[in-house]
Amino acid sequence: MSSSIPFYQKQHRHYDRGYRSRETKSAISQYKQTSSSYSAHSSSSSKGVRAASFTALDEGKLSPVPKRAKPTYLAMDKENQIIGYVVPIFRGSEEYASGLSNTEEARVKESAGYLARRDLFSSNVEMERMEHKSRRTVMRESAERISLSKRIHENEEYHKRLNQDSLMHPPEFVIKPRSHTVWEKQCVRLHCTVTGWPEPRVVWYKNNVSIDPMSSPGKYKLASSYNVHSLEINRCDFDDTAQYRVSAMNSKGELSAFASVVVKRFKGEIDEYLPSPTPHPCLEYGVTFETHIVDTFDVSFGREGETLSLGCTVIISPSLHRFQPEIEWFRDDKLLVPSKWAQMHWSGDRATLTLTHLNKEDEGLYTLRVTTKSGYETYSAYVFVRDSDAEIEGAPGAPLDVCCQEANKDYVIVTWKPPAMDRGSSILGYFVDRCEVGTTHWAQCNDTPIKFARFPVTGLIEGRSYIFRVRAVNKCGMSHPSRVSEPVAAMDPADRARKGTSAPWTGQIIVTEEEPVEGEVPGKPHDLTVTEATRNYVVLSWKPPGERGHEGVMYYVEKCVSGTDSWQRVNTEIPVKSPRFALFDLAEGKSYCFRVRCCNAAGVGEPSEPTEATVVGDKLDIPSAPGRVVPTRNTDTSVVVSWETSRDAKELLGYYIETSIAGSNTWEPCNNKPVKCSRFICHGLMTGESYMFRVRAVNAAGISEYSQESEAIEVKAAIGGGIPHASPAPPYGISVLESVRDSMVLGWKQPTFIGGADITGYFVDYREVVDGVPGKWHEANIKAISERAYRVSDLKENKFYQFQVRAANMAGVGIPSRPSETFKCEEWTIAVPGPPYDLKVIEVRKDSLVLLWKPPVYQGRDPVNGYYIDIKETEAEFEAWRGVNEKATSKTYMKIKDLKDGESYVLRVRAQNKAGVGKASDVTDSVMAVTKPGTNEVVVEVDDDGVISLNFECADLTPDSKFIWSKNYEEITDTTRITMETKGSKSKAIFNMPSEEDVGIYSCLVTHTDGVSASYTLTEEGLKELLKISHDHKFPIIPLKSELAVELQEKGRVRFWLQAEKISANGKVDFVFNDNIISQGDKYKMNFDKNTGIIEMFMETLAKEDEGTYTFQLQDGKATNQSSLVLIGDVFKQLQKESEFQRKEWIRKQGPHFVEYLSYEVTPDCIVRLKCKVGNMKKDSVALWYKDGREVKANEKLDFAEGVLTLEIAQISKKDAGVYEVIVKDDRGKDTSTLNLTDQAFKNLMNEVFSVIANSSTPLKITSTEEGIRLYTFVNYYNDELFVTWHFKDAPIAFSDRIKSGVVGEQLWLQISEPTEKDKGKYAIEFFDGKGGLRRTVELAGQAFDDAYAEFQRLKAAAIAERNRARVAGGLPDVVTIQEGKALNLTCNITGDPVPEVTWLKNEREMVSDDHYILKFESGKFASFTITKVNTSDSGKYSILVKNKYGTESGDFTVSVFIPDDVPAPTRKK
Repeated sequence: MSSSIPFYQKQHRHYDRGYRSRETKSAISQYKQTSSSYSAHSSSSSKGVRAASFTALDEGKLSPVPKRAKPTYLAMDKENQIIGYVVPIFRGSEEYASGLSNTEEARVKESAGYLARRDLFSSNVEMERMEHKSRRTVMRESAERISLSKRIHENEEYHKRLNQDSLMHPPEFVIKPRSHTVWEKQCVRLHCTVTGWPEPRVVWYKNNVSIDPMSSPGKYKLASSYNVHSLEINRCDFDDTAQYRVSAMNSKGELSAFASVVVKRFKGEIDEYLPSPTPHPCLEYGVTFETHIVDTFDVSFGREGETLSLGCTVIISPSLHRFQPEIEWFRDDKLLVPSKWAQMHWSGDRATLTLTHLNKEDEGLYTLRVTTKSGYETYSAYVFVRDSDAEIEGAPGAPLDVCCQEANKDYVIVTWKPPAMDRGSSILGYFVDRCEVGTTHWAQCNDTPIKFARFPVTGLIEGRSYIFRVRAVNKCGMSHPSRVSEPVAAMDPADRARKGTSAPWTGQIIVTEEEPVEGEVPGKPHDLTVTEATRNYVVLSWKPPGERGHEGVMYYVEKCVSGTDSWQRVNTEIPVKSPRFALFDLAEGKSYCFRVRCCNAAGVGEPSEPTEATVVGDKLDIPSAPGRVVPTRNTDTSVVVSWETSRDAKELLGYYIETSIAGSNTWEPCNNKPVKCSRFICHGLMTGESYMFRVRAVNAAGISEYSQESEAIEVKAAIGGGIPHASPAPPYGISVLESVRDSMVLGWKQPTFIGGADITGYFVDYREVVDGVPGKWHEANIKAISERAYRVSDLKENKFYQFQVRAANMAGVGIPSRPSETFKCEEWTIAVPGPPYDLKVIEVRKDSLVLLWKPPVYQGRDPVNGYYIDIKETEAEFEAWRGVNEKATSKTYMKIKDLKDGESYVLRVRAQNKAGVGKASDVTDSVMAVTKPGTNEVVVEVDDDGVISLNFECADLTPDSKFIWSKNYEEITDTTRITMETKGSKSKAIFNMPSEEDVGIYSCLVTHTDGVSASYTLTEEGLKELLKISHDHKFPIIPLKSELAVELQEKGRVRFWLQAEKISANGKVDFVFNDNIISQGDKYKMNFDKNTGIIEMFMETLAKEDEGTYTFQLQDGKATNQSSLVLIGDVFKQLQKESEFQRKEWIRKQGPHFVEYLSYEVTPDCIVRLKCKVGNMKKDSVALWYKDGREVKANEKLDFAEGVLTLEIAQISKKDAGVYEVIVKDDRGKDTSTLNLTDQAFKNLMNEVFSVIANSSTPLKITSTEEGIRLYTFVNYYNDELFVTWHFKDAPIAFSDRIKSGVVGEQLWLQISEPTEKDKGKYAIEFFDGKGGLRRTVELAGQAFDDAYAEFQRLKAAAIAERNRARVAGGLPDVVTIQEGKALNLTCNITGDPVPEVTWLKNEREMVSDDHYILKFESGKFASFTITKVNTSDSGKYSILVKNKYGTESGDFTVSVFIPDDVPAPTRKK
């Protein structure tokens, strides 16, 4: 136990002695000061007045000061005359205080002040008065004082008896020990809190026997600290189930409290516990050793063949070198000893265990125990060993735990456990190998694999030692061998203990035989039984005869088939020495009897009594599959898996657990060593992944089938993150629900954190507040209350109080809430009701939520008849409160809708009665309107049996979560109408007999989650619909995906079929034709695939007699259905015709044939391509083209790989019309395809050509010429057969000399000569293709017309100018060479309109006609140039210049004159 005060004690001041001591110390100090001041004052008085000091309490004692004179309360003078009395200081209990002050310290100060004033008065005034009194008066007064003092003393004694010292009280249990139910091997702690003074002595008892921790070291731990006492029981077992009593005793009395501890065992688990530690002598008396194990090893994973070390650091204080702890290692609670497999090391502060060569036998829970004289400490963690990689892929894992049993002289039984992994292929059996100790030669004991995990090995040599190993085999190969067994000696068990010693290295046993002497024939063996029977062998066991003779006895075994008397000796050659024998090679299923004879050197004895008939076969069955598997969260890497054990399992070796990530369908073993319990923690899982689990049982006969797969569970830490539960946080929101004169009803809100466990109750404290000063806290309830409302009684009217509340769970009592506001306890007399309380918000969605509340405790003058709900945004002002319902609701719940997604709200409720609306409740906590991811709703379902249920699934379950179903938000406790079932993360509410009584709102709340809840409203209409669906399910029909239909297949085969949506393996179908059931035969072939639900019937051909009605009748349990198809009249004839055609088609396709028949297509280039597709061609297949019966040579090579044949026709015309035919043929046959391109077919082809031409046309364009305006378009190809029409304003154009059309190459044009305004408008050219045609349009108007017309005018003018301008038409040479003295005459033609003006130039100078130069221009057309007699001066460049208004043109020539002696040059003409 920690030395600090537990949190649940710090809140109770009377639990702390320190508090008591401080208060006592303060009071005693005041008493002493008062008493001493009074005594000092009295002693200093001149009259010698002396007062008896009031006995003070010693600080450390509770009894008065001893050996003092009897206390007197009279004041004496020097002559001991009574002159007055002293008022005693009265010290009562706190509850008897006068109330003048609220604390003990204040009351002490007040008493001291009063005493001081009284002393001062009596010491001054009384003494002065005494001087004037007579003796008689004094005597009278003295007598009165004596009488008064007696009365005062008697009164004080009376009050002393009434008010004993409050510090002295008997023991009291503030917190009693709580009963526990735990699993085996867990630890449990009982604790209690005890008060009392003197401090009680606490003793623990088990079944009324005192518990002594030293009698069982490490079993019990007792601790006490700050009045908290605890008993810890370590590693509980069945013997710890008992009633435990704790007794507290002091001088004031004794009190006991009881608690029960129940220890539960996992079903199927066996008793395996750590052995008790060896008690150590107390080497150091008075020294207590504290042991701490730190730096521990975690859950570990290894693989076969690897080395693994586990270690922990051990800290022991105080550290004494001469004292060393005992270090022990355990595996599955069995002590480990050093061996070649396990080595231990202790360094003084660290303990290490090394597993040198891991095998699956090493898997298990490893525990380190450190033992000292003061007790022991342990630490445990699991080690998992995986199979090593197989040498052959798919080979199984190695067997494990090979053991030798019942060893005898020549016989031993070898047992083992089957491996967990068969790697997808079932294990066919096992091979057992043996090896003589001291050698390395392994010999196989069985020739064929055995299925049973137990095998008798015979033929051993007496006196030698052997080791064994086992190998598993499946169809993929052999496993690794198992770890070898411990050595076993072949000898008589009695001799083993009496004589055997092991030789140094051979492993042989040295056996000393008795000296042989003359013997007798041995008697009969007795107690012959069949101890084991499998299909491979039978084991016999017997006892030797009582009279064995004087020589070693051996045995012969005989067998016979049951019912016969023919005995056969089994071991004819060598008798066996052991009283056990295994018989092989027996016929499985046959029944045999057996007997045994003894023999020795003296002879063979009489046979034993035969056994009962034994049938050869496996007597041990493979266990049945385990039951339901339930995974539970543990940590963020592990899951606790529990399952129902296999029923009627015999000789169970344990269970193998496998896991798979949900959806992967890949299973891996969790353990490779069978576990015998029905609960296992699977480690090494990935956080956040969802896993499924399944379990198999195993015994010597084999491994069972898999259990059903568990539901998927997400791996994450359980509540508290895998740590123990914590106490809850404090409640809050304390309010007064009702107040009367002496009690008040409080309400409060549940803590925001409940500690991971259900709240078991609440504790309420109260204190009085006087003048704003709070007093001491008092407990209002001793027993925890479950409701969040409580009436605090025994209050004082008109007093003020504060309250605080604590919550408690299994972890303890939490800290208290903050003190509430100060409330006045007074009678409520208002007419309206008080506030509702315990407001709760559930089913929060993005646009709605449900608010629950409880009716007010204070009803007012009249009963509550309704409620109003108010709501506002959390951050809004107070004025933002608004009502949800205009009319009061009588229910204590309401669904608030139309919320804003993501907005936070607070709510409150007001109750009303006839007098009006009362005070509003406390507001709820802020709640945000949001639908959390993964939110599910309640779903209504109707199963196959018509059972109606409401279903809800929660993915955020914790181990402590529960599904709570409610109707109209009141928990359903009556199961007469509704039954609740919960499996894993799913829960359902099943309606037993649905009726109108079940109409209502059904909700499901999941505890220990973040408010997971949902509801479903069942209306009358909804119930009627569900009842209708339920009826359909109770009396079902088999749903069909498709009705009965017929289709044709290859060869014209007829298939009738339908498909059912769902049908079980028990479904059946009847095939009916014309009301007669037909069956499988030559004519009808039936097929029924129950996996897909497809039902088929096939007929090779249809004959006339097959006309009629076909029906398929289905039945699956109680569900039925049928579908019919009528095939008569034209429908049947058409189907029959199509079937015949399909059959012929199949025959045709056996040779070369056309896959696609001859057709044509027109390319964008207007080429007509004839094509067809052929199939089933080979190299010697040929294809021939024909037109009108004449062969056509195709220009291309046949490509049978692609199977397409083509013939192209370019620039098609009427001459290409005709009948085209293609023939493909080879030795297998031929096929023909014909295409008729005549008449209408040819027209259709040409129309398609025209369509391609039309589609290739360009948009109409406008251009201008000197004659007018031209519209034109281009096509890719023009055919003379193409029919084209031009339109103007959607009307055909009547062509004339002014408007003409034509074709130039690929251009089609329309010429408008001398256009006018009337020619404006929309023009179109239309191509005819036999269908809709194609039209191209252009708008010749507006700017387009103006631009074209202007261009036309320009071109026209240019043409006229070009036509009428002046020209020199010809006749002039370029050069003229002439002899001097000759005459030169040149003439040229002149054109132009008007007639041009003619000018002649010589060397760029104008010439004038004269006698030498004669220049003429005649008829406006002819110009002549004459030189009458040339001379050398006439040489030069001459030009004629013609000119009119349209232009000017010149003609040039050169004249060269030579003298006759010169060589003349030739004359060139233009």
